[in-house]
Amino acid sequence: MAAKDAANDAANDAAKDAAKGAGARGGPTRRPDRGAGALLIVAYSVFALSATARSLYQATTEFGRAPVAILFSLFAAATYIVATVLLVRDTARARRIARIVCVFEALGVIVVGTLSVIDAGLFPIASVWSTFGIGYACVPLILPLLALWWLQRRITTLDAGAAPRSAGDL
Repeated sequence: MAAKDAANDAANDAAKDAAKGAGARGGPTRRPDRGAGALLIVAYSVFALSATARSLYQATTEFGRAPVAILFSLFAAATYIVATVLLVRDTARARRIARIVCVFEALGVIVVGTLSVIDAGLFPIASVWSTFGIGYACVPLILPLLALWWLQRRITTLDAGAAPRSAGDL
């Protein structure tokens, strides 16, 4: 009888964890389907699509004219794709990796932006990150900073086991 009760308790605990969204790996998983998380996912998705399309088009039509700019655009596209996937996954591990990706993204925007201002010859055609993303209203400069802020709040709230403070934390 005790073994049967223990098995039932384990099954009930597993069902409760599933209902709460606890992931098998990487801690709690909750869909970031409200507030700032949803906006970040939409923004990263749009940039993943647009940067990929732009860089692939430029790579096939103008690579010989501006290889550095196009390589940076391809790198930006890959960064946006990876960040989008990690933000959607929203596990403890994905959040930690997303933080690293967003730091590299911010550094990329700053380095490419600085290089494009200092030596415009490196960027005869605009890349996603050239002149700090001015062609995209500087969103490429602001986006990783917002993502880092949101991820830090998310990590502090969820990974510490505390309940979200508001709908924007979900």
